[in-house]
This record gives sequence, C-alpha cells and structure tokens, in this order.
Amino acid sequence: MDERLADLRKVSIFSMFDDGELKVVSEILHDQKIPKGKELFHQGDPGSELFIVRKGCIGSSIELPDGTERELAQFHGGDFFGEMSIFESAPRSATCYAKEESFVQRLNEQDFFSFLQKNPSMAIKVMYRMLNITVQRLENTGAFLTDMVQWGEAARKRTVTDEMTGVYNRRFLEDVIVEQFQTARKQGKPLSLIMVDLDRFREINEVYGNEMGDRVIMEAVKVFQTHLRSTDFIARYGGDEFTIMLPSTTLQESCDIAWRICGDVHALTLLIDAGGGPIDHITTSQGIAEYPACAEELKGLRTAADEALYAAKEAGKNRVGCAPILNGGTR
Repeated sequence: MDERLADLRKVSIFSMFDDGELKVVSEILHDQKIPKGKELFHQGDPGSELFIVRKGCIGSSIELPDGTERELAQFHGGDFFGEMSIFESAPRSATCYAKEESFVQRLNEQDFFSFLQKNPSMAIKVMYRMLNITVQRLENTGAFLTDMVQWGEAARKRTVTDEMTGVYNRRFLEDVIVEQFQTARKQGKPLSLIMVDLDRFREINEVYGNEMGDRVIMEAVKVFQTHLRSTDFIARYGGDEFTIMLPSTTLQESCDIAWRICGDVHALTLLIDAGGGPIDHITTSQGIAEYPACAEELKGLRTAADEALYAAKEAGKNRVGCAPILNGGTR
C-alpha cells in the first residue's frame, strides 16, 4: 500500500475500507500543501469543500463579539473538517488555518455526492462514521455557544451596570432616560426623576476609610432597591450620586417614596456599629421633578430635579426637595 493510501486508512471516516475502496476514494481527493499561517478559508466565506488532514495541524477559530479570536479546535493527521458547509450549503462558521506546514486533501461538494450515489455501500459506512463524529462536534459547539451566550450576557451587563453596586451606570442612564421620556410623552403619562446624594460622604471616607465608604454605598443601594418596582430604574451617576426614574409616577407619589427611602437610610446602623463619631448616621438629600407637572422637556426635567436636590442640601440635608409645579398649578 502506498503512502497516500496508508494516510487515508488513518482517516476516521475511511478506516473500515479495504484497499480497493481506498483507491476509489483517493481518485476524488485533491492534494494541497498549506504553508504555516495560511488560511484555508475565513469565517463567513462560502463553502463547498470538505478537507482531510494528511499531515500537520490545522487550527479552527471563531471571531468573538469584541473582535478577538478564540480557538475552537485543532485537526491533525486523519481528521476531517468543513463537512457542514457541504451538507447545509452554509457559509463557513469558523476560520481554518495552518498552525504548521500541513498537507490536506480536498473533496468538493459535487465529487462528494457523486461518490455517495455511485458507491452506496461505501456511502453507508462513510455517512455512519461521519454522522457520529459530526454529532459530537455539534455537542461540543453547543457547549461553546452556551459559554458564548453567558460571556455575551456578562459583557452586556458590564457595559450597562456599575461594577460595584450592580445598578445601572451613567452610560445606560443617558440612553434610557431619553427613551422613557419619549414614552411618557407619547402615552400622556407622568415620569418622575429623583436625584440622590449621600450626605457628607467625603467626610465618611475621611473618618471611617474608603472601605467603609464602599459599604455605605452598598447598604444605601439596598435600601433604594427595596422601595422600587420592577419598572423603575436606578443608576449610579457618580461616586455617591444616584438617579432614579419612576415611570407613570406623579410628583406626590415619588415624594412619598423618597421620604421612605430617606427614613430607612437614616435608620442604618453601619456607622454606629463601627464605633460612631462625628458622623454616626447615613443620610441622603433628594431632589424630585415630574414631567409634565414640573417641566415639559427632558432638559428642563433634569434641571428641575437638580435644583430641588440643591435646595434640599441647602435646607440641612437628610430631606427631600420637590420642584415647583409649572404655572402655579397643583398635583
């Protein structure tokens, strides 16, 4: 048996063939030398060939959403790949390239199906082995895709949430606030905005340390969340600054929520438990404005809430300030 047939016998899908059958197969295969680093095909390319590795190593990789590459598999002597493009007439799902100088055999779609039609008994053997191997690959790919979905979800969360607290970040807020304002205007419903600052936070860090400062933020966030609905949004706008959006909520309803948050944050014993000192309570100052009661445009709504927050701080902190109603009306 010559070297070419000996190599074919090592191929998993041809390993049960006798010498005569291997000769039939060898006649429809085309040899090719692939230099190290050269691509056989790129992800997304049209595909119409199956490849068999005689010698060397072929790598398979996929491009991730962030633009980096992840290797899926390596194919060595006796392995085959690229069969899914033949069966499904689908674009290549990955990029394949020579990790070292390699020798492959190509089998195009037309010759492959011609072989199956002319040699039904051989075709049964090939398809049986190929099916088992392909199913295993799909299972492995399924596991990979599960990992990719989880990776993608984690990446998505990283782009819209604050790493420390888990609430939304400023970047997300800037997008969603426009969307929520437009929805409120279109549906003719109120939208309330609460701006929240932790009082004397810099002093807390100076007295108790930054680690305690982080704990204060985390405990305050837990209180915020206990008073919010699934339809509400809370975002960390800065170090100790938060913005809360309450769709379909009036100024009075928001004011009630804000005062409850104010009381529950003040009731936290974190600083007292740490020994107390010049600052022994965590408190918040909050400013509230409502569309359309306090402002008719988004910019005006944000300005009104910010001014109400400033007024609350000026009035002594640990309190809620509400923006005035337009045109002297009432709510």
